[in-house]
Amino acid sequence: MQTNPQRELRRETPLYNIVGEKTALGPLRKDLVPLYTRWYNDFNTLRTLGGMAMPITLEQEEKWYEGAITRGATEVAFTLYELSSARPIGNTGLSEIDFRNRTAEFGITIGEPNARGQGYGTEATRLMLGYAFTALGLHNVMLHVFAYNLAGIGAYTKAGFKEFGRRRESQFMGGKYWDVIHMECLATEWGPSPVLADIFKPDEQRQSP
Repeated sequence: MQTNPQRELRRETPLYNIVGEKTALGPLRKDLVPLYTRWYNDFNTLRTLGGMAMPITLEQEEKWYEGAITRGATEVAFTLYELSSARPIGNTGLSEIDFRNRTAEFGITIGEPNARGQGYGTEATRLMLGYAFTALGLHNVMLHVFAYNLAGIGAYTKAGFKEFGRRRESQFMGGKYWDVIHMECLATEWGPSPVLADIFKPDEQRQSP
């Protein structure tokens, strides 16, 4: 009897590092590389990531996975899950991490089309900002988003990002040139993570018996 790989994935709760109300973040998984490959072969997904509309092979995605787990302290990536079903729905992470200057760049992909427009991206962005500021001690997190990606801009704004500049007419899509919007969020503007603040804090002085 044939089994459904997606159903098998849902039977066992994945390993989570950070848990929100609707989403959770966990480590990248080698067994999910074929799923990651499917996500990044969806041209509608690549449309908002700025990637070329070209097919990606399983071997290419395996190479990306091997690089992602060996890059060390300059990059961290998570699998994004829909919490209610434990279904993997995307990836998110930080790149160009600079601990001296306490900066990083943020990125997120909602790979499952029916998981878009559900508020998952907004919550996952908040979880990642909390991770960056509270767990890693970063101060400034930035991102780049294309002006035609209205859903992305809305999610990032709700999560706490603010526009600080544009590179005008530098992204071609749909027969038109679009601005690339630069957004950032500061730790001093965002505050402590409501999810991680109780973990990343000093021990309290114990009372003597």
